Amino acid sequence: MAWTREEMAAQAARELQDGFYANLGIGIPTLVANYIPEGMHVTLQSENGMLGMGPFPYPGEEDPDLINAGKQTITELPTSSYFSSADSFAMIRGGHIDLSVLGAMEVSEDGDIANWTIPGKVVKGMGGAMDLVAGVKRVIVVMEHSNKAGESKILKRCTLPLTGAGCIDMVITDLAKFTLERGKSGFRLVELAPGVSLDEVKAKTQAKFA
Repeated sequence: MAWTREEMAAQAARELQDGFYANLGIGIPTLVANYIPEGMHVTLQSENGMLGMGPFPYPGEEDPDLINAGKQTITELPTSSYFSSADSFAMIRGGHIDLSVLGAMEVSEDGDIANWTIPGKVVKGMGGAMDLVAGVKRVIVVMEHSNKAGESKILKRCTLPLTGAGCIDMVITDLAKFTLERGKSGFRLVELAPGVSLDEVKAKTQAKFA
């Protein structure tokens, strides 16, 4: 049985460490906040100028002035702080964020990631992904293993415009978890989802892996 979105997020949360400053992308990565181990202190940072985000609000308690970079309503903590987006990106570009969890449309065996646009389709903006993959110490991609057409999203070479090159350290899909050493080509399979066979992963993965 493949991992659910929540289980994929829980797998990513296992990579967090006490004292980390982390940035979570929209979609499945947002769910990582729900699986931070009890007793572990992790500070979440948002590109739109917030450090120390609280959990999602209960229905009816939303504050439209409190949103994350994905325009989702959030809550604040007693330790939350606010600043300009320029300061926020200075944190990212300056290497002060320990871990970023992002979604992706494609990744390559060279560690490239494409997650900001599909040519010919309207996009709201590229967001902060290009800065995150360039400035954050460790980048984890969480995504479905195949696209809607059933084609592999883990490729030899990305076909979509790149967000960053040679910048990802781990990929977690609904089928498996892979690691990648920066500067080297080729994934290493480190864990299979329960009930998923190695042959199935091989059949559904275009990129090479050990």
